[in-house]
This record gives sequence, C-alpha cells and structure tokens, in this order.
Amino acid sequence: MTPFGARLRALRVERGMTQREMAAALQVTPAYLSALEHGRRGAPRAGLVHQVCELLGLIWGEAEELAALARLSHPRIAVDTAGLTPEQTALANRLAQEIRRLPPETVARLHAVLDATTPAPKARLRRAARRGPGVMASER
Repeated sequence: MTPFGARLRALRVERGMTQREMAAALQVTPAYLSALEHGRRGAPRAGLVHQVCELLGLIWGEAEELAALARLSHPRIAVDTAGLTPEQTALANRLAQEIRRLPPETVARLHAVLDATTPAPKARLRRAARRGPGVMASER
C-alpha cells in the first residue's frame, strides 16, 4: 500500500463512502480506485488529487498533505546511482533487497534520519508578490 492509498482509504472510510460511490463521484472505475488504495497503481495525477480534495472537502493543510503523499506514492521506483559513491550505491541496493523485512520501528527511524539530514525547502515567493501590491510589471 502506498502512503497516498492508505490516506485515501482512511478519508473515504471516515466519510462513510464506499469505493463504488467515491469512484462514481470521481468518474473513475471502482477497480482503479481499489488499485490506488492498495498501491497497485502509480501515483495519481494532480488533477485527480484535486478532485479528491474537492469531493472530500479538504482544504489547506489537509489538501497539501494529500498532494505530498501522492508525490511519494510510486509503488515501483528506480534509483539512479550513477555518479554516487560505492557506499551510496551499496546502500540503495541493500535497502531495495531488505525493505520488505524491516519492522515499522526501523522504517520510522530511517525516516527520522532522513528528516534530520535533509535541509528544509526554501520558501519560494511568486514574482507578483515581490513586486508589491498594486504594482504591475509594466509600471516598474
């Protein structure tokens, strides 16, 4: 199961919807929705994630969380280790071989290590915001 699939299923169940009802509302087949929930389909398109958010009434943080989970929900991934160190390549291969056997607490610790070593994303400002309110580009 993918992170997106698990969250989608939880949200659907919380709202008391069946797969068939949700699939009809999203204009997808129940088989496709089931495959998404169980991680047998790739990450959904942004348009479908938006539809799900609208259908379930998700806004702000919840909608952003669901979109982030969708980006992390590729059930079959490939890791390009070209240009990495031998140690990094070995780690990628070992993780691919062992991941099914890792207990949940080990997975949580690995996430914590990655979270601690990954720099926070820099805030990006839209160009319009940098120009200031009411100032058009042609006026600058």
